[in-house]
Amino acid sequence: MAVYDFDTIVDRKHTASYKWDVKDGELPMWVADMDFKAASEIIDAISERVKHGVFGYPVIEEDWYDALIGWWKARHNFAIEKEWLSFCTGVVPALSSAVRKFSTPAEYVVVLTPVYNVFFNSIVNNGRRILESPLAYKDGAYEIDFADFEKKLADPQTSLFILCNPHNPVGKIWDAETLERIGKLCAKHGVIVISDEIHCDLTDPGAAYVPFASVSETCAMNSVSCVAASKAFNIAGLHTAAVFSKNPKLHAKIDRQLNTDEVADPNVFACIAAAAAFTKGGVWLDELRAYIFENKKSVREFVKNEIPEIFVVPSNATYLLWLDCSKITEDSNDLARFIRSETGLYLTAGAIYGGNGRSFLRMNVACPRSTVSDGLARLKAGVRAYCAKRK
Repeated sequence: MAVYDFDTIVDRKHTASYKWDVKDGELPMWVADMDFKAASEIIDAISERVKHGVFGYPVIEEDWYDALIGWWKARHNFAIEKEWLSFCTGVVPALSSAVRKFSTPAEYVVVLTPVYNVFFNSIVNNGRRILESPLAYKDGAYEIDFADFEKKLADPQTSLFILCNPHNPVGKIWDAETLERIGKLCAKHGVIVISDEIHCDLTDPGAAYVPFASVSETCAMNSVSCVAASKAFNIAGLHTAAVFSKNPKLHAKIDRQLNTDEVADPNVFACIAAAAAFTKGGVWLDELRAYIFENKKSVREFVKNEIPEIFVVPSNATYLLWLDCSKITEDSNDLARFIRSETGLYLTAGAIYGGNGRSFLRMNVACPRSTVSDGLARLKAGVRAYCAKRK
């Protein structure tokens, strides 16, 4: 019997929510945060700190290190050591710091596209150049085109590769064999790996992600990994994350850069919330994963039966579904605008993720069942109207 309630709708309008800053009647199922309350154990930990009433500068206590190390050992069978770890206010700040530290202006940073669009921001905003290696898409599934990938790594101006593990937006867990091959190629060509693993705890029940650094000594010694409780436990607004590297030189460099960029100090709730998540949030997370899995299953079944013009790409991680709309459009921006205008459903147009994303929409299903049902009805109506308009 479930302990936690994921069915109750929490009204997020007028709460300064980025996701819910929409017009009345609109339904946002786009940006990647969840419409569920955080685990009560996290809320209780923060509440206890609030009661103290003094919110001066905090330090990073042993509890934070112990919680993170314990979680990765218990949940992912990977032993992280304290000396590898540094606090950061977020994975995106960590990525930008890594780009500044491990590359120089005008050099290439390789990404496997379609991929999380903020990767592009971290690269371009720091004066580096994006080098896309498009994922191969065949029979509704994505794989790495290793011939193209190695060609991009071998460019003399390539210094860095940003990996998304698991991969957003396609929802793929990279297996150990694939990660090992990535690691060998990057080491061969002198390219450092920055692994964004923020979605690692949001896998389907029975599915497990593989930490990039756990695969081999080569992977561990040539990488910096970025992790956080923020995505899985819906506490992104508390600005809490971590980076780690087994390589002492790489760790020292990224730690120095995080401090230089002033993103290495927590707010008063950041470490408390993360420690509570990693020490007390396991049951909540497992129930959440099961709930989201059923939401994803419902979307796949509904789309297959009611909107056959669209194909939901199979995935085993994240709460984001990647909708192949290539049968009806090659301009997902136009489709997304039309659906929002016609029905109020706000989805993300896939073009911003690069690769073949121009024919896709991304849908966030981390919400109560009733919200998913509402979204699907709107999606069906929007697609029907769009197809009628184009005839």
